[in-house]
Amino acid sequence: MNYTYIVRCADGTLYTGWTNNLEKRLAAHNSARGAKYTRSRRPVVLVYTEVYLTESEAMRREWQIKQLSRAQKEALIRQGGHPSAESGETAGEPVQGEEA
Repeated sequence: MNYTYIVRCADGTLYTGWTNNLEKRLAAHNSARGAKYTRSRRPVVLVYTEVYLTESEAMRREWQIKQLSRAQKEALIRQGGHPSAESGETAGEPVQGEEA
């Protein structure tokens, strides 16, 4: 699986990225081995995810989300796709290409 994700940084800013290992990527962000942007803004908290079958789909969606305004990103976060508090899994987001 490939993931497009948004994290909220300690300073309140949002960072969007993609990965094929969400748990490892979040650990990297929180241990200063992630993106340069998040290194000085730790800890980060996962607030939104989408799941894709291919890297190219996840990368394309990352670019699309990065074009959104902050208000549009906040609306996207409110709509869902954030991790379930209990399981850590993506809540209510079907894998792209599968039936909903």
